[in-house]
Amino acid sequence: MLRSAIIQNVTSALEEDIGSGDITAMLIPQNTHAKANIITREHCVVCGIDWVNEVFKQVDETVHVKWHVSEGDYVKPNTVLFSLEGPARGLLTGERAALNFLQTLSGTATICKEYASLVSHTNVKLLDTRKTIPGLRQAQKYAVTFGGCHNHRIGLYDAFLIKENHIMACGSIQKAVESARAIAPGKPVEVEVESMSELEQALKAKADIIMLDNFDNTSLVKAVAMSSGTAKLEASGGINKDTLAAIAETGVDYISIGALTKDCKAIDLSMRFSL
Repeated sequence: MLRSAIIQNVTSALEEDIGSGDITAMLIPQNTHAKANIITREHCVVCGIDWVNEVFKQVDETVHVKWHVSEGDYVKPNTVLFSLEGPARGLLTGERAALNFLQTLSGTATICKEYASLVSHTNVKLLDTRKTIPGLRQAQKYAVTFGGCHNHRIGLYDAFLIKENHIMACGSIQKAVESARAIAPGKPVEVEVESMSELEQALKAKADIIMLDNFDNTSLVKAVAMSSGTAKLEASGGINKDTLAAIAETGVDYISIGALTKDCKAIDLSMRFSL
């Protein structure tokens, strides 16, 4: 699935960028040969190598891509990440799409590393969400893992997440969980709760995971004691770097954070070109 996503991501990006043809690259004689180094201007976790390789494979297979770092490496500013050699037109036409993937996925991995470091003294797992860049769901979720965080469900198909409106439509937490078990036996069933009373209902319904929405830290500690390991507990809602460690220390199993993918900052990269 990931390989198919990479090909699709790159094909779409090149169609969007090149369209009917790179008219500026056509200024350069077709047989002009060039070299280039791609450098990071910031500390980052490198992520997106396969997307870069696929860009130049689709643009011009004769372009040689040589990597000086590995996927997941944490590198310093001014590190040469990879080198290119081949037809000048191919290097220039593929530059922007390749760097867009690398800077975005490295940015995702880097913010995940930062968040993961804040809770490294606990056993909690930090989870991403479905708040991803449209079209790059699998790419960003891949990047999350290289920053030391973990994936929640990939989409709407691989796990249940029963929220307030689902519960209202089904009639109760118990009925919603029972229906989920009947519809897709074996799929994880998670229930979002907003109070200790709803937590008690979700535990009684034997949900696999219970999302504690906007619980304060005192309530999280009580929830951990009430569950006593019968269900995995996930803290969620408005969590940031300032509040993260204290929430992790309450003993919850998971913390889900939309910022891991939706607030990522692209890494500053540049290409040095020479004929």
